[in-house]
Amino acid sequence: MEVSETAPIQGRAMLRLLTTATSGPMVTKFYPVDNRVESIVDAAQLSPQRMVFHRREGKKQNDFDVTFRHAEGNVTSIKDGVADTLPIPPGTHDAISCLYYVRGLPSLVPGTSLILNVHHDKKNYRLEVQVEGIEKVKGPWGEIEAVRVLAIMPFRGIFLNEGNIRVWVTNDVRRVPVMMRAKVIIGSVVARLVDGFRKPLGQ
Repeated sequence: MEVSETAPIQGRAMLRLLTTATSGPMVTKFYPVDNRVESIVDAAQLSPQRMVFHRREGKKQNDFDVTFRHAEGNVTSIKDGVADTLPIPPGTHDAISCLYYVRGLPSLVPGTSLILNVHHDKKNYRLEVQVEGIEKVKGPWGEIEAVRVLAIMPFRGIFLNEGNIRVWVTNDVRRVPVMMRAKVIIGSVVARLVDGFRKPLGQ
């Protein structure tokens, strides 16, 4: 998962959210995976402007290209070359921007939850996010305190998930995502932060 600046749209600053998921050498022999998702979001509001998703899972191949028009309340969704214009509720996210929106909330209090509107694969979903608790997480940067968040997934997302996804973000103002876990078709996937973590000054 990577974040970088990209060209502005109508004078507004944008961010590029890039997520890739690939299978290891052993799994590739019988179920190769090579997924790539790029989401362009408004830097201030984290609302998605366009999402491009290339899915390669086993023998399954799909290409998605979704353009969001929030003012008009619709999206143009192209799947495998077939385009449709579909309505969306206000504040709709894509499968990647919703994660970054949640980590940017003013507070993540254990025991609280919220509902997000998410558009994925030409359908609108209501995704529930629960703040489960605060715990210690170890990594190459040492041990840090993290907030554990559960996304109750109503659809298969980017990580071939067959169920819910848990994400751990640092319990500070930066909310750095340090780990993610999800059940998948042939086991589970764990994503861990490998670079870009810096402890706040004074710690």
